[in-house]
Amino acid sequence: MRPFFLSIASALISAACGVAAGSLAVATFQADVTPPLGTPLCDGAVEPARRIVDPLSARGIVLLNTGKPIVLAAVDWVGIANEGWEEWRKALAEAAGTTPERVTVHTVHQHDAPGYDAAAERLLEKRGLGGELYDPVFARETLARVRSALREAVKQPLKVTHVGLGKAEVRQVASNRRVLGPDGKVKYVRYSACRIPEARAEPEGVIDPEVRIISFWEGERPVAALSYYATHPQSHYGQGGVSADFVGMARSMREAALPAVAHIHFNGASGNVTAGKYNDGLPENRPVLARRLAEGMERAWNATRKAPLRAEDVAWRVVPVSLPLAERLADSERLRQALDDSKAPLRDRLRAARNLAWAERRGAGHRTDLSCLRLGAAYVVHMPGELFVEFQLAAQTMRPGNFVAMAAYGDYGPGYLGTSISYSQGGYEPGASRTSPAVEAVLMEALRDLLK
Repeated sequence: MRPFFLSIASALISAACGVAAGSLAVATFQADVTPPLGTPLCDGAVEPARRIVDPLSARGIVLLNTGKPIVLAAVDWVGIANEGWEEWRKALAEAAGTTPERVTVHTVHQHDAPGYDAAAERLLEKRGLGGELYDPVFARETLARVRSALREAVKQPLKVTHVGLGKAEVRQVASNRRVLGPDGKVKYVRYSACRIPEARAEPEGVIDPEVRIISFWEGERPVAALSYYATHPQSHYGQGGVSADFVGMARSMREAALPAVAHIHFNGASGNVTAGKYNDGLPENRPVLARRLAEGMERAWNATRKAPLRAEDVAWRVVPVSLPLAERLADSERLRQALDDSKAPLRDRLRAARNLAWAERRGAGHRTDLSCLRLGAAYVVHMPGELFVEFQLAAQTMRPGNFVAMAAYGDYGPGYLGTSISYSQGGYEPGASRTSPAVEAVLMEALRDLLK
């Protein structure tokens, strides 16, 4: 369907449901994305699904009467990578009557959840390892279910007259994972569950302490709330208990408090942020962290200030970028040898497939779309990978007079995206990153372009 007819179709849907032309409208959708038992979790890095602790969901919102529709989606999976990310964008675009460039898909990054990387799966299937990274049948069925939910949602749009903006501090949840020593090198890696007393005693470090909430209203009636907070969402994980973890629990608490409002949560730039200072990994800490985050969300909701929002106040900008490949991935033949090594541990071969998939895409000239949604005085930036929190803080300084929120964990292919100096400081993330230190300059330039 050509773009002109896509716009006409969107307008007809809105008109048929009582939304006047020129008025902003939204549609919200939700679908179950919980895997069956036995499914690989966290890209095969942890125990497979043994039990369902709580269900996983894909949630999103469609903005209508803004030209071609704009789709924002958040999925309770660990990551959606490479061409898999493009598949999701294309499928949701078709369901909404728009183009993939106006769709962004993010994961919340729970580790007791599946991942999706079609390019890596294809490499593994050729070597008799198909289905070890994720369950392909489940993945296809899930995307079809989400697409169907979106298609039904746009048939029932809701008129929007105002946007609400609120933010508040979240107390005793987030802490920087990278604790530096006197020499400027990483002294401790404070993982999501940290049992090193000395590491937990260190200051929180560089974080964004605030949760931000953007809400859509029809007059005095709220219809949807998008929340943004930067932290790894793990409390305890890795034993096969499928869960949306403490972030999903906090989201459920807010749903219970505001049952008529669709709640959609996005993880911010939290590649180097965890709950490690405040979490030793005991199961009883999950509800504690959830309550603290939910309390911050409630304070942000109560601090919300509303302003009129019209369709012409909404804008969408896309900047494609070429992310520089990590030097360790430059030798494709060495990556293939690691993938072909039948004596290597399975997890090493799965990691090699993901590395090779990204390296081949970069070698083919692939560029990653970054995008920015403007809602009046608010800007929402959509970024890839496990982005360091410094990028989120930098984006805020680029628009000091505006409300700036960020969702990371878009295309999961590049893995960690750190600051230039972080690659020389040591620690876990630089060794796992699929990009070089030059990535900071690329992303900072893109952020300035998106926010100008």
